[in-house]
Order: sequence, then structure tokens, then C-alpha cells
Amino acid sequence: MGILDVKMVSVEDSVDRLMAAWHRELPDLDLGPLAVLSRIARIARHLELARREAFAALGEGSGGLALWQFDVLAALRRAGPPYELTPGELVAETLVSSGTMTHRIDQMEAAGLVARGDHPRDGRLVRVRLTDHGRRTVDAALVGLLRCERSLLSGLSPQQCSRLAALLKSLLVSFEGRSSARDPS
Repeated sequence: MGILDVKMVSVEDSVDRLMAAWHRELPDLDLGPLAVLSRIARIARHLELARREAFAALGEGSGGLALWQFDVLAALRRAGPPYELTPGELVAETLVSSGTMTHRIDQMEAAGLVARGDHPRDGRLVRVRLTDHGRRTVDAALVGLLRCERSLLSGLSPQQCSRLAALLKSLLVSFEGRSSARDPS
């Protein structure tokens, strides 16, 4: 068996069909990277859609909680009491630009999910704090997200999940190492 001891290796997926088409058109190319990275990309898209659905009933307005709102709220919640970070720290946690983060903080502050305050040691800095409403929202979102993600992984055994997590961690460390080597900051 393979790395994950998958029981149904004979089942064809969309990447198998994509690779077969490329192999037919360009038979001399090594398509190995597509076998891994196209599956990761497609799984990421399925996960994004599932997360949108899990967050649909939460948050402000009829659209529910947006994925980007969850990312910001979750970063603040993980920071621990008093659930505050600077906008720069939020940028680093969520991998968006500072302009994008400013806009997001503005929208979330208007929705009552976060509040801005002065930095206690540096008056030039602002702290973004999770409000009680924001904390209740992110906690409920995480519970719903974990329920959804547990269901998405139900086709794998706990051992397979552990092995897959370890493999993906190795790949992510490789990606993050390359991106930090390019980032001069």
C-alpha cells in the first residue's frame, strides 16, 4: 500500500483525469508534481467552500461570517487574554497587506467584533482587541468549523490523518522556508 494505506486506490479522481489528459497531449512530461499539488489545490477549494458553509449562519448581516473575518478573529483569540494584537501582528498572522488589514479592521470594528485602542507602551501604535461579541462569534465559528472538518476527514482513519498531517507539515515547512528566504524583512 501507499504512504497513507488508502484502501480504495483504484478509484479515479478529477486529478487522475487531468493527468491522463496531459499525458495524452504531452507524454514525455513528468507529471508527478501535478499528482500532489493539484490534489492539494482542489482539496483547498473544497475546504474553502465547506468553511463558507460552516460560517454562513454566523456573523453580521445575511452573509454570515466571512473567511477573512474568521482569520482575524481567530488570530486575536489565539493571542490569549487580553486578546489583542497590533495591525502589523495581524498582517503577519493572516498574510495580507497592511492596507487590506486596515480595511478589514474598519469593517470588523463597525460590526462590533473588534475595537481599537492605544498601545500601552508606544503611543504611535494601535492595538486591536477582540470584543466580547467577537469572542463569542469566533468560539461558535470554531466549534462549527471543527464539526465540519471532522466530517470532511471521516474517510481517513486517525492514523492516516496523523501521517497525512506530518507529510503536509513537511511540505509546508519547505514552502515557508522558501518564502522567508525571499522576504527581506
